[in-house]
Amino acid sequence: MSEKTIVPYLFFGGNCHEAIEFYKAVLDAEIEMLMHFKDSPDPIPEEHQFPGYEEMVMHATLRIGKQTLMLSDGCQPGSEFKGFSLSISLTQKSKADEIFNALSEGGEVQMPLEETFWSPYFGMTTDRFGVGWMINVEPEEQK
Repeated sequence: MSEKTIVPYLFFGGNCHEAIEFYKAVLDAEIEMLMHFKDSPDPIPEEHQFPGYEEMVMHATLRIGKQTLMLSDGCQPGSEFKGFSLSISLTQKSKADEIFNALSEGGEVQMPLEETFWSPYFGMTTDRFGVGWMINVEPEEQK
């Protein structure tokens, strides 16, 4: 049986460039691949050609630590993220504060960073793009 990997793929409906720059700054994300619709080797179907689509992101791959995150503007304007969150595990409370505060700016905090029964420091927020994030500091014995 082959090894399988699940990679989150987020669709931003017009502000993918902004999201990429934000995640580069906040999460030290590195761009591994970036392609615009205008660079597609195949023609884009007319029903997916919304205003300004040529300069929008057709596909991007970011590396965040050891993980991959894929992003796109998708084939229609607007985005709505529901029913999931991305989780980040850290070893330092200070780094958790830094990332949590940056992700929360312009977004909405669901649960401030605090001690829980599973973590010495855990919180949940939604960033300004509507993506949910869970920040978790690993307990000492798991490090």
